[in-house]
Amino acid sequence: MSKEEFPSEKDLDKKENTSKPEKTVKKETVKGKENKKDDQDQKLAKELADLKEKNKDLEDKYLRSEAEIQNMQNRYSKERAQLIKYESQSLAKDILPAMDNLERALSVKADDDVSKQLKKGVQMTLDSLNKALKDHGIVEIEAEGVKFDPTLHQAVQTVAAENDDQKDHVVQVLQKGYQYKDRTLRPAMVVVAQ
Repeated sequence: MSKEEFPSEKDLDKKENTSKPEKTVKKETVKGKENKKDDQDQKLAKELADLKEKNKDLEDKYLRSEAEIQNMQNRYSKERAQLIKYESQSLAKDILPAMDNLERALSVKADDDVSKQLKKGVQMTLDSLNKALKDHGIVEIEAEGVKFDPTLHQAVQTVAAENDDQKDHVVQVLQKGYQYKDRTLRPAMVVVAQ
């Protein structure tokens, strides 16, 4: 074999010296890359967690807003139904004093023919008003002789009861009360036995 085929010791030392630092550099470079990769992974994981939390918050806000809109629509529907149901209430309240005046006019004695005719016309007017009110769901509150109910009656005066059956019952109606569907338009003004 020739000299060229076998490397000398110097050559071997050179190869070993040069190859060792390369391995060290490669190891340091790989470790540096791994550290950077770990840092990036941690940043990405943190960013992902933040985005998930933000998404959860936005979804919660969306669901709350959706529920609030639904509640508003339901409330609007109920209010509209109430308005439609009780649309005649204010008109009825305005008509009731006129009916009271017609009833007072009918309570006056009529002696001559002219006043009897006038009284008949007032009675017809009152009857037509009562019919119109009944057609629209406005009815007179029953008061005479019934047990006193503070939601339907307004006690103006009390009198001593003649017997135990009469206690807490209405003995006299001073002004008629009216009810519209399930609402009291005006309570009946009554005298109650105690």
